[in-house]
Amino acid sequence: MTDRTFNLADLFEVIVDVTPERVALVAGNDRRTYAELDERANRLAHHLVAQGIQPGDWVGIYAWNRVEWVEAMIACYKARAVPINVNYRYVEAELSYLFDNADLRGVIFERAFAPLVANIAPKLERLDVFVVVEDGTPVDSSLDGLGAVRYEDALAAADPSRSFPPRSSDDLYVLYTGGTTGMPKGVRWRCEDIYLAAMSGARGNEPLDSPEELARFAEQPGAVAFALAPLMHGGAQWSLWSLLTTAGTVVLWTGHSFDAEAILRIAEGERVLSVSLIGDAMARPLIEAYAAAPDDFDLSGLAVIGSGGAMLSQAVRDQIEEQLPSVRVADSFGASETGFNGTSTGLAARFTVGATTTVLGDDLRPVVPGSGTTGLLARRGNIPLGYHKDDAKTAATFLIDPDGDRWVVPGDLATVESDGTITLFGRGSQVVNTGGEKVFPEEVEGALKAHPDVYDAVVVGVPDPRFGERVAALVVWRDGREPDLDSLRAHTRALVAGYKVPKEVHVLDTIQRTPAGKPDYRWAKARALDLAGTHPS
Repeated sequence: MTDRTFNLADLFEVIVDVTPERVALVAGNDRRTYAELDERANRLAHHLVAQGIQPGDWVGIYAWNRVEWVEAMIACYKARAVPINVNYRYVEAELSYLFDNADLRGVIFERAFAPLVANIAPKLERLDVFVVVEDGTPVDSSLDGLGAVRYEDALAAADPSRSFPPRSSDDLYVLYTGGTTGMPKGVRWRCEDIYLAAMSGARGNEPLDSPEELARFAEQPGAVAFALAPLMHGGAQWSLWSLLTTAGTVVLWTGHSFDAEAILRIAEGERVLSVSLIGDAMARPLIEAYAAAPDDFDLSGLAVIGSGGAMLSQAVRDQIEEQLPSVRVADSFGASETGFNGTSTGLAARFTVGATTTVLGDDLRPVVPGSGTTGLLARRGNIPLGYHKDDAKTAATFLIDPDGDRWVVPGDLATVESDGTITLFGRGSQVVNTGGEKVFPEEVEGALKAHPDVYDAVVVGVPDPRFGERVAALVVWRDGREPDLDSLRAHTRALVAGYKVPKEVHVLDTIQRTPAGKPDYRWAKARALDLAGTHPS
């Protein structure tokens, strides 16, 4: 390896120095140029250091999308601290677990979350740095005695300069998983590895010999990209850093709920080149809002709609291509443990991948292309160090093949086609085993959502006395449509084999998803078990 330092703060500062007046960030009514973002992050970093934060300390960021989220993340890297994403949906027990598991030394949080932080703090001896972001919530006495400092006060009193010690490529980037199957786990990456695996270093740009080579992006106008997912989600962070290290402009969705018409207005007003979102849960309401009134929105500047974190169904891809024929649909896939893996070939669930990603069989050898063998998606090269405080999970996920190569194998089932593309079936833990036949939920969900009267669907397995498990579906019908389960069964049977057709369908008003828009399979499983046998199709 060449003598280089790919630290995220260093990479960002290169861009700041060559495009200081370019707009880096738009979040609601707030805008920051690269110079402004850099100075405010410097100030916060100096405040954290003055409060006792040391290199290697972990600092939670507990907020909705806003400029302070980005400033806080950059500030942590400047101070060589480790920013930790905190899920704003968590209840106190989940927050206590995460704060304790991460050994947080500090937390930057919105005022609305002060009571929860105040309840947790006395239980954690190491947690002693508190910075509160005002969000309009009335000030109460919950933080009394904690020494909490208001965010803007902290910045106003701090040094705006970059007087920080040298940083390292080995400084940590840590991403806590969403915890849809059990408590969240922290995935530990080196800064260099996450940059090359998931950020602009993974997006087809020429390899860099030094961070200073990023200065070439000053010669380009800079892409304007709209990130709809919450920054507590890895995909949104990766989109953010991909733009901040290529002199682009990041537009953040700051709403506390998904508002498709408002999002389209922002996309029009900011003349965004691309919109990044997560799966059908975001893409479908967005494209349907546009289809309902296409003359109301000028999206002539939009070139790409990119999805990551959850695959788009073919039905939604078709909707986008019909309504916006000049816009390219860039479906990609990755995971907290792998980074960016590949891009869609244009067919749902089929992807083109790089040389470091493949499918391994039980012998940890790559499966033969075109053999039809189902194996486990795997990646080598720039991969994480492992899971925080979980040696067993690390040993089960990071495997050494017979040649001594280290692979990350997070549990996604896939096969390799004869042309080298990969067909992704989904996470093995969600596969339904019915009478020995494996049913992949995403395939059936795609078939259900292709029905014209279905708005959303999630598929899980429930116990069956004969087959071990049977396929169950939770379905949201479109407004104004009467559920016709016979029609839905016939439609689904035309698209998938009979054993994959849900044996019971439960029509709900809404389906719970994670804040990032991914199916919440833990909730869906519990809900289906509650309803099992009560309303069979």
